[in-house]
Amino acid sequence: MRSGASKTRVLTVITRLIVGGAQETAIDTCHLLDPERYEVDLLIGPQLGAEGELVSTVNRDRVRLTTLQPLVREIDPLNDWRALRALEKIMRQGRYHIVHTHSSKAGILGRMAARRARVPVVVHTVHGWPFHDRMNPLKRRVYIAAEKHCLPMTDKLIVVTQLDAGAGIRCGIGGPDDYRHIFSAINLDEYRNAAADPRAVRAALGLDPAAPVAGCVARLSPQKAPDIFMRMAAEVARLVPDAQFLYVGGGPLRADIEALIRELGLEGKVVLAGLRRDIPQLMAAMDVFALLSLWEGLPRVFPQAMASGLPVVASRVGGAAEIVTHGDNGYLAEPGDWQTPAKHVAELLRDPALRRQMGERGRQRVDPDFCVNHMVRQIDALYQELLR
Repeated sequence: MRSGASKTRVLTVITRLIVGGAQETAIDTCHLLDPERYEVDLLIGPQLGAEGELVSTVNRDRVRLTTLQPLVREIDPLNDWRALRALEKIMRQGRYHIVHTHSSKAGILGRMAARRARVPVVVHTVHGWPFHDRMNPLKRRVYIAAEKHCLPMTDKLIVVTQLDAGAGIRCGIGGPDDYRHIFSAINLDEYRNAAADPRAVRAALGLDPAAPVAGCVARLSPQKAPDIFMRMAAEVARLVPDAQFLYVGGGPLRADIEALIRELGLEGKVVLAGLRRDIPQLMAAMDVFALLSLWEGLPRVFPQAMASGLPVVASRVGGAAEIVTHGDNGYLAEPGDWQTPAKHVAELLRDPALRRQMGERGRQRVDPDFCVNHMVRQIDALYQELLR
């Protein structure tokens, strides 16, 4: 144990430290909790992935990072039992006051271990439930049953969107008092004040510096529906011949999307930028942001795009409607639809004045709700409330 016994000891547990909103929220919270009052440890599993890693972004001077080999995403009863026992041992030895879990596997095993280790306060953040309407019905029932089982071990469920609280309650996972709504937030200034020349960024990517750009920052994974984005892009290109497209992110569907780009005749119109860390600068090179996911919690790329002054076109899933107001700071369409988003993106690319108006309203929407310091103050207040 480190020195400073009077401080509140917090263990944050997450399955994978890949590039993603849940992971960024966990790291930001660990970094920004007051070091005069908190000692924070972060425990992760060993798996990374094509999405990219965030392990290298953890400040080891501020946060002690531990990797637990049995903590993996896949369900494996024997391995999961090993992970549970190891988590319990770590929690007992660490004498933590609070365990805060993120992601499905870490949330289930972490809360079970915390109960066995008699940790005083247990919090779990739901970054979108692990169950959704598009999954196998049996698998969905198993996930719901697991969440119900863990509820009595949980002092509070944080949801990043009100929609998730409602969905949980409808599925029998607690009542309104079991939930606390706290948006997953960002460093707004990184996006408001991105030091970038949009034309230079476009040129460096191989895009025409003078032509309009619709972009997306998301994993190349089924959830994010990059195929729908590309079909939308093909329709936008028909409506706005000089339009070009920037997709930032890696993932398992890269080869499939490259093939689809060729099939749709979008070579030379679409840049797949891969994994990048300079997201504020890349967003500064976009004119419109579009994310057409099939399911979501509330993606952090929405406040990132709005802080960058971009109108947002999104599918009406998860908490999208809690930040995107249709016709005000962006547009919403049904999941799986690429024709309606294409019309909205084309309209915005043709109309710079409309883009500026919507972009400015987006900037106003995200402050202060999506300010990272505001988020951490809310989490701090919740910790103190539960410790009393």
